Amino acid sequence: MARMGAIAQRAEALLGTAVAATSPVAGGDICTSTRLRLSDGRSALMKTRPHAPADFFTTEAAGLRWLGEATAGGGVDVPEVLAAEEDCLVLAWVESTRPTLEAAERFGRSLAATHAAGSPVFGTESGGDGYIGTLPLPQRSAPTWPEFYATRRLLPYLKLGRDRGHVSPEDAGAVESVVRRIVDLAGPDEPPARLHGDLWGGNVLWSGDNRVWLIDPAAHGGHRETDLAMLALFGVPQLPRVLDAYDEAAPLAEGWHDRVALHQLFPLLVHACLFGGGYGPRAGEAARSLL
Repeated sequence: MARMGAIAQRAEALLGTAVAATSPVAGGDICTSTRLRLSDGRSALMKTRPHAPADFFTTEAAGLRWLGEATAGGGVDVPEVLAAEEDCLVLAWVESTRPTLEAAERFGRSLAATHAAGSPVFGTESGGDGYIGTLPLPQRSAPTWPEFYATRRLLPYLKLGRDRGHVSPEDAGAVESVVRRIVDLAGPDEPPARLHGDLWGGNVLWSGDNRVWLIDPAAHGGHRETDLAMLALFGVPQLPRVLDAYDEAAPLAEGWHDRVALHQLFPLLVHACLFGGGYGPRAGEAARSLL
């Protein structure tokens, strides 16, 4: 009760609106999430995390706003950022519903529009680290996508996974072989796309009016196939229709199916670093499938 009271007081100070009720929200692995029912009739979501890095929530908020810039051009919806401070993030509440075929089609088209909004660089213009789960995420730009993916995505997490004993020497060797061949494996050059960056099914909310919303981004400029590959890796409802609608709106380059494993190496290595288990062997298997 005391914690809920403190959350309500902090929200009132940030929003300038009384909080009528609070209730915990399940599903967060890193942050504590609380639904706020405001006295003006709105609902909001407040995220807190003890001892979070000073820029943890402000980085997430900046990513949401950047993705939200594409919404006017048909991009995917993102929740409005109501407040972002070192200790918390407050977002407009999104009431989730069951996914529909129509929403999946809209999601595919809208994701294509978000990607097409583009980015000035591969990475971020600021170059500061972001976050993927609890891990730092290197975002310093690189002149090409293969260089960015190799040096900012694969190699840092390969090293960490090996240091933690979660990636075997044999699996690490396979990933290193992919890095050496990455220019040949990457496919046709494409301009930087505006990526969500952590697009697994848990970060996709389905709501009324066949709308889809994206949350918890690791936003950056990258290769659009990366977002699609992560959707496929961890699953999302109606995935075949999402991909078909995307391809209809923005046709994918020839051979994209063959590159899915390349783009899945990054999240597999991240999960190996965080959780161990079978993720290291899965990364090695994905790497060997490309060689």
